[in-house]
Amino acid sequence: MKLNLSLYLIADAGVPTRLPFLQTIEEALMGGVTMVQLRSKNNTFREFMEIASPVRVITSKYQVPFIINDNIRVAREINADGVHLGQGDLPIEQARKILGHKKIIGISTHNREEAHEAGTKGADYIGAGTVFPTASKDDITGIIGVEGLRKIVLSAKLPVVAIGGIDILNAAAVMETGVTGVAVISSIMKSDTPRETAERFRAIIDRQRKV
Repeated sequence: MKLNLSLYLIADAGVPTRLPFLQTIEEALMGGVTMVQLRSKNNTFREFMEIASPVRVITSKYQVPFIINDNIRVAREINADGVHLGQGDLPIEQARKILGHKKIIGISTHNREEAHEAGTKGADYIGAGTVFPTASKDDITGIIGVEGLRKIVLSAKLPVVAIGGIDILNAAAVMETGVTGVAVISSIMKSDTPRETAERFRAIIDRQRKV
């Protein structure tokens, strides 16, 4: 499956949605989302699997890669396309041994050093942030801003997905840094019209690529 990181949806099961959770994801895919990561921080393995199974069906329908956040076991059991790791999660090398070389492995990074290390450890892409303050992150000391993001992009050997507080108003400025794509949570998951919101993001992303 082709890796297209343009509009990366983080479907957080803990985020309240205006529409039913699965409907939100499907409409976002119809609007142009190119990758879906499922995040479920406070659920048991069984609960995570129950959430992941129908999402796997939807992403397969639209032929979009499906990534599991953190949980290697769920990723393997659900036959997800890959996993996204944090700096404190299982090392990339171990995740690769478990999942194999055909699966996608991404990792969150916050500076140039972490981005460089991800490239040497065998990751397929990096998530870089937190770019802007966001409700999902209380520690504002971790905010890197657009300039911090630009520094990571310039030094990274891997595709870079920007994450953290990205919305319709700032997406163009983020794309101007040269990132491969943007990761979005609230702007889409909390939208009354997730398809239209995704379409607006894609229009911005595609337009910036032509500049």
